[in-house]
Amino acid sequence: MSHPVGWPAGTHPGIPTDPTPPSAPVGWQPPTTGEVTVVSAEPGGEESSSPEDSSEDDEEDHRMAPFTPKERKERGKPRPLKAPAETRVITVANQKGGVGKTTTTVNMAAALAEGGLRVLVIDLDPQGNASTALSIEHRSGVAGVYDVLIDEATILEVMQSSPELPDAKGSIDVVPATIDLAGAEIELVSLVARETRLRRALQDLRDEKAYDLVLIDCPPSLGLLTVNGFVAADEVFIPIQCEYYALEGVSQLIRNISLIQRHLHPDLRVGGILMTMFDARTRLATQVAQEVRDHFGEVVLETLIPRSVRISEAPSYGQTSISYDPEGPGARAYRSAALEMTERWARA
Repeated sequence: MSHPVGWPAGTHPGIPTDPTPPSAPVGWQPPTTGEVTVVSAEPGGEESSSPEDSSEDDEEDHRMAPFTPKERKERGKPRPLKAPAETRVITVANQKGGVGKTTTTVNMAAALAEGGLRVLVIDLDPQGNASTALSIEHRSGVAGVYDVLIDEATILEVMQSSPELPDAKGSIDVVPATIDLAGAEIELVSLVARETRLRRALQDLRDEKAYDLVLIDCPPSLGLLTVNGFVAADEVFIPIQCEYYALEGVSQLIRNISLIQRHLHPDLRVGGILMTMFDARTRLATQVAQEVRDHFGEVVLETLIPRSVRISEAPSYGQTSISYDPEGPGARAYRSAALEMTERWARA
């Protein structure tokens, strides 16, 4: 094998070639065409031409949101959240970059911890952006997820506690990504049980219920790091950007999840789809949101994450929106999304 990174579906090490179409993952119904289509931009369809003029003054004008403005305001307040009965491991993934994957991971972690839950974030992306956003040291030489995957270190040996929300009733611990992780894809190819190393590392924490939630931030590719994230998880959480080409790559992601289900983890399911960077002032955002709901149905969260300058600024200060701008539209939206997820777990 000469190409360990970025294997095409069906040829990835650990995912046998499968000439038959994969079955659809649990929690998703395919569109009638067999493909997820992309909403086309109509000439003159944009009602606002400046993405930087993010809708901070128009955050309450979410025309596609099922919640009323009053409901959104109430759901965006800090509140105690109900912990799941068992530790839930959720992989946040999208093979398209720039959709708010890491932003969603860290802000959901903060919102859940603010609600009293014990959260572990595993940074599987060699860029280490989740580690940065949670003020975690991840320079070369610091123990992290590389040591767990390659040297079989335990999670407790490498995890660090995040200073995010020091007064919260819950907590955020982080297994950081260091630059060493960039070479892990190549090293994993020759190792035994390469696809299940993260799952085995998490088993003791599951048995002891050391955490209520484990959130895994994956890189935007289907390498062995992402495969480890899928195999370790109970469910996949998919952020989708409400912009042109937003659905590009999602159909491929769904097919890859189906391959993981078929060959490595039959119980894996799509647990939720979250629409991010929603600007209510643009017709295209509304069209994309409707397209996503039409194709994916109830698996799509009702909460919409707005396009917001504050959300983008927070990581540069080593913070999430929850601590950086606690009363802002981004923080309120992520609290609402966290509440919606816990409500779903309670009904499951």
